Amino acid sequence: MAAAAAEARLFLEVRKRLQSALLILGDPNEGGLPMDVCITPTSLQMKSPGGCTELWLPAGVRLVPSSCRGLQHVAGDGLHLRLQARAEFCTKPISVFNQSSQAQECCTFYCQSCGEIIIRNRKLLRLLPLPHENWGALVDEWCCHANPFANKPLHPQENDCFTGDCFFLVNLRHDLQQPRPAVTPVERRCLSSENHLKMKPKANTKVICKRCKVMLGETVSSETTKFYMTEIIIQPSERNFPIIPRSQFVQSVIAQCLVELSSARSTFRFTLQGHDGKAYILLWLLNSDSLVIEALESSTSIKKFPLLEDLLKADSSSAWNAVKVLYQPCIKSRNAELASLWESDISVHCLTLPSATCLELLLILSRSNATLPPSLRCMNSFQNLM
Repeated sequence: MAAAAAEARLFLEVRKRLQSALLILGDPNEGGLPMDVCITPTSLQMKSPGGCTELWLPAGVRLVPSSCRGLQHVAGDGLHLRLQARAEFCTKPISVFNQSSQAQECCTFYCQSCGEIIIRNRKLLRLLPLPHENWGALVDEWCCHANPFANKPLHPQENDCFTGDCFFLVNLRHDLQQPRPAVTPVERRCLSSENHLKMKPKANTKVICKRCKVMLGETVSSETTKFYMTEIIIQPSERNFPIIPRSQFVQSVIAQCLVELSSARSTFRFTLQGHDGKAYILLWLLNSDSLVIEALESSTSIKKFPLLEDLLKADSSSAWNAVKVLYQPCIKSRNAELASLWESDISVHCLTLPSATCLELLLILSRSNATLPPSLRCMNSFQNLM
């Protein structure tokens, strides 16, 4: 009985915009243990013969105990109930380019995986977003004469940094710490944030970290290099390289990309493809306002239990913001028909990352999904995660 009680689970998801919460009280013995549940505005407590699990809510989050409703028992999960919650919600949009400080500071580009310096002391005078993929067609509609920008790719100047959906575009200079790969002429078309340069490479254009051999980006032209946001950290030169767990960094960057794109373009479905052009993951963004709190203990009071604790080193708060998505893997020809349908759907946005990073992200999604209560892991044949 004590061993079963040690597996008792307390899971809380707070939706900030809806001001509501879903509470799941785990019951591994399918109703075999009596439980005493106490809900206060600032804490949750679950008592059983084997012990007590108590969770204190972080500052700014309050529950309304009198609003409890919809109590039901779900096989494999335990008790489900919903109640009102009051949570502070920040409407300030998240910027993907938040690794760097303000323009006109000297910045250093690091390999995120090993900390190797890629570009040292680059002064960025302009940080400019690239237009979306249909900008050329829009210019045709606006101009009463021939499009003056036709077939003219946008290349950053020496102190510029252009930002796409999930990459940085910078001008190469003599201070680049990496060897420049040999590049033969390529066929160029319009530049955009989704596919910054439609080209047919005739040589290997990968930019590889000389220390850890990770692919950082690709050479676009003799003067321009594309670095993927999942592979590079940009810091003011006076700061030291920040040590961030790889999986935490990858999912943080991807989450910010999804939130920013969904807000700017009302796009909620995404295809993640590798630099080799193969689709790896189909993602469907459900919401980005979830606050997740979880406890899985039996004897002592708990104030911290982050999901995937070995991957996400949370701060002293017991809660963390989560982006909820559905996903389907596309490796080894899985979901090929669905991937083909999404590819031809104009409402689906395509993001390109290094193929190795796509596989890393797929592993992160799978592990995160496995930690959810069983009833929250699937929806309409898609796998769910927070």
